[in-house]
Amino acid sequence: MKARGAGNSLAPRIQQNHGFERELMKRILVTGALGQVGSELVPALRQRYGQQNVLATDIRENDGAPSDEGPFQLVDCTKPEALHDAVTAFAADTIYHLAAILSAVGEAAPLKAYEVNLGGLAHTLEVARVRGCAVFIPSSIAAFGPSTPPDPTPQDTIQRPTTMYGVTKVAGELLADYYFLRYGLDTRGVRYPGLISYLAPPGGGTTDYAVEIFYEAIREERYTCFLKPDTRLDMMYMPDAVRASMEVMEADPSDLKHRNAFNIAAMQFTPDELAAAIRHHIPGFVMEYDVDPLRQGIAESWPRRLDDSAAREEWGWAPEYDLEDMVADMLSNLRQKLAGAGV
Repeated sequence: MKARGAGNSLAPRIQQNHGFERELMKRILVTGALGQVGSELVPALRQRYGQQNVLATDIRENDGAPSDEGPFQLVDCTKPEALHDAVTAFAADTIYHLAAILSAVGEAAPLKAYEVNLGGLAHTLEVARVRGCAVFIPSSIAAFGPSTPPDPTPQDTIQRPTTMYGVTKVAGELLADYYFLRYGLDTRGVRYPGLISYLAPPGGGTTDYAVEIFYEAIREERYTCFLKPDTRLDMMYMPDAVRASMEVMEADPSDLKHRNAFNIAAMQFTPDELAAAIRHHIPGFVMEYDVDPLRQGIAESWPRRLDDSAAREEWGWAPEYDLEDMVADMLSNLRQKLAGAGV
């Protein structure tokens, strides 16, 4: 990895913004902290910046997730007053805005997805502008569409998504750029591929098969996939996604030619290839298919491989997990999790 700022020091960086200097990444508020990304990002942030310096927030009560080991608060990001009060009371200087409704769920309730994904982001950016916070804003491969070059998908290319989730992600990228250009707000983000995690259950995304398959492989040695066997998508193991989310915020701003929505990539595979990798550990595993037209259509509109050269060049991004490493680690950790739960 290339050096960021003053070597690889984790000391907080100083940035000029709105005409005054401020320290960043000292007091962090996370929205959507109980979701798939937040469940692993919050503990990682607390390990790096201190348990009491990261406030986890969500619209539902914490029921034993890792974020219960530090401050937690109920906050609805679609209610700007509540978000402003939480940011102010915690004296946050950085917001990781993870609250969102994912692709398949968003198609079932598109207006709700618009309200949460884009309205919540607009409120978050405005609170950040008023309070002088930096903001991490995740985008997704869903920001691309059928007319986007799929393999590889360039960092800067046509974006015409065909889902409400994708529409909100493209609009969010533009809104983040606007707040940087108009107000000097430190907005940064990455485009997540499909994410695989053993901590949080699937959350209604099109790539959820790549999480569900591990549960069923361990429990039943059988899984029925809702995508076609040859559907190739860009995927990433959650530890890499968490690390990327922190590294882009820690990067020296003078190195960044782009500000938001960096492509990041790690591995590309089909359901059939994932099943074969699982059989190396569970030889009797059987994969069956019952294709869901909605999710299959969404998957076919997404990239097969992201060109992440901009992230590699501008802030030293590099993944640590490939397919084989991910499968081995996922099975090991999920077996322990299910055994601990008596499943």
